[in-house]
Amino acid sequence: MRLTGLQKILWAAAGLALLGYGALLLVAEPTPAPLAEAPFRPNFTLPDTDGRLRSSADFAGKHTLVFFGFTNCPDVCPTTLAEVAQVMDDLGDQAGQVQPLFISVDPERDRRLGLSEFTTAFHPSILGLAGDAAQTRAAADSFRIHFAREDDAAAPDGYSMSHSPALYLIGPEGDWLRQFTYGTPAAEILADLQSRL
Repeated sequence: MRLTGLQKILWAAAGLALLGYGALLLVAEPTPAPLAEAPFRPNFTLPDTDGRLRSSADFAGKHTLVFFGFTNCPDVCPTTLAEVAQVMDDLGDQAGQVQPLFISVDPERDRRLGLSEFTTAFHPSILGLAGDAAQTRAAADSFRIHFAREDDAAAPDGYSMSHSPALYLIGPEGDWLRQFTYGTPAAEILADLQSRL
């Protein structure tokens, strides 16, 4: 089969294009790898029930289980703290590698009602933290959680608090590891923690 003049020209052009593309690949700058996303590291500075300022840096080297709530909470908070208490008991000798924290979203009332008594009633290792309005908002924003006061005539003092109900796991270097949705059984939280310790 004989090629026509037009076919010869088209084949020659295609060959030149392939050669040019190959040369371009040889001299082109390599595409930089995408930048790794910085780890998400929530932080806080809040006083404990003795008035001592505690920050996320105080718990470096430990896994922290962080929960935002309030002492007058009728269901979510006590249920979650009971799960955390079970986890701490079941960790046994490894419990010293984990620090559970309860951050109050209703700090003024919780201090008045006795935050320390509330947390230790669930487990002595749970540390309650309650700051002023600005400190509380900064901590919540850092964890990217919601909380708000809601009028409720049936609630103590005429109001309640809505808040994100999850339990948050922070690693020994301060990195966000995961969140446990409300209702996650203690056994599941325990298994996750033990796989990391």
